[in-house]
Amino acid sequence: MLIDFAPAPARTRERRAVPHVVAAVAFTGYAAWSLQRLRTFDASGFDLGIFEQAVRSYAHGHWPVSDLLGADYPTLGDHFHPILALLAPFYLLWPSPGCLLVAQAVLFALSAVPVTRCAIELLGTRRGALVGAGYVLSWGLLSAVNFDFHEVCFAVPMLAFTAEHLLHERWRPAVWCALPLVLVKEDLPLTLAAVGVVLVLNRQRRLGWTVLVFGVVTSAVLFLVVLPALNPYGAYAHGSGLNPFGGAIVKVSMLLALLTPTAFAALRSPVLLLAVPTLLWRLVSANDRYWGMGYHYSAVLMPIVLLAGVHGARRFGGFKRYLPVCAVVAGLASLGLQAAHLTSGVWTPVQRAGIDAVLARIPDGATVLASNRLAPRLTSRCTVRFFDGVTGERPEWVVVAQPEQSWPTTLATKAAALADLESTGYLRVDGTDSVVLLHRE
Repeated sequence: MLIDFAPAPARTRERRAVPHVVAAVAFTGYAAWSLQRLRTFDASGFDLGIFEQAVRSYAHGHWPVSDLLGADYPTLGDHFHPILALLAPFYLLWPSPGCLLVAQAVLFALSAVPVTRCAIELLGTRRGALVGAGYVLSWGLLSAVNFDFHEVCFAVPMLAFTAEHLLHERWRPAVWCALPLVLVKEDLPLTLAAVGVVLVLNRQRRLGWTVLVFGVVTSAVLFLVVLPALNPYGAYAHGSGLNPFGGAIVKVSMLLALLTPTAFAALRSPVLLLAVPTLLWRLVSANDRYWGMGYHYSAVLMPIVLLAGVHGARRFGGFKRYLPVCAVVAGLASLGLQAAHLTSGVWTPVQRAGIDAVLARIPDGATVLASNRLAPRLTSRCTVRFFDGVTGERPEWVVVAQPEQSWPTTLATKAAALADLESTGYLRVDGTDSVVLLHRE
């Protein structure tokens, strides 16, 4: 048995309202943060532009493609995330990358409701509210907000509600909440399988084994059959190999940062098993981006760890006094670290206005080579590909940021490519000290 709930007194109106207040504040902060990054050109084509192109395809009734990944590149061959189609109706109403960012803010904020509600039930209103505040400020969520949009935002509330149902021993609702994970990303059916493991441990053997086998088989089919079949190169795009023993310090630091907000109480809850599949593939991968605390890779872990911490603190009462304090202190530290990245961008407001004026000269429907930071300004109305200096593409329009980013190729490579375009049929038709616009003669 996960937890023995004694008959709880009737909830007061205050206790019912607190989780929704926490979620509303979280949504406001997440949305404002994301839109500020978009406004200051801190958002990027990789990844926000890629996802917008996929959602834009769905919105217009087409197979999802992203030209930023390659000409007519099928995004379902990169990652399996058909759940993005749910955003299509909203994108038709607001065809902008901001639509995706606000949707992500809604989903992240929604996950705060079950986390805070469960914390209040197990720890009391005051302590539970503090845990909820620590959760919305947790580094996994803020790091994801600080790095554009990603499909895993759908998984965060799914896992939050799944964990809440598990703690209340509502086994079938837990499965129903976790089942859509198979539509979010190819590795998440393994998390569904972990739900099956928890069920088996709680003597729900028939349901548990069914869920476990379904999750493992589904993930195997996605990795070995579906993704290679949809990928233009006939292979899984992110199979970077294995390196389980590399980056030990980085990996240990990430694990400690994951558990510290719960005063390590999460280790005392079987709910933490839901985090094992995600942690396992990240820690054994040869891709060092997966090892640390950056990007969006830890967002799905946050509701699991916080609710496991709440459960662990309840089971071992000595942790109850430390968990809320640790959650809030860790959250404030996370906020401070991430806020350091929330800047006014590399350009002044006057320069940004000049860039927008230059981009406005590109007609709707045009095919454009664009710098990474400029791409999200164009993906809602143009066919946009990356200006990387090596593709050799020659569309009608090319727009390059000044200063340019060294990603995905060197500055020297990009400068040489720009000079080559201007000497082989492209005319500089507009520009400022922040942007150059070329048009093919």
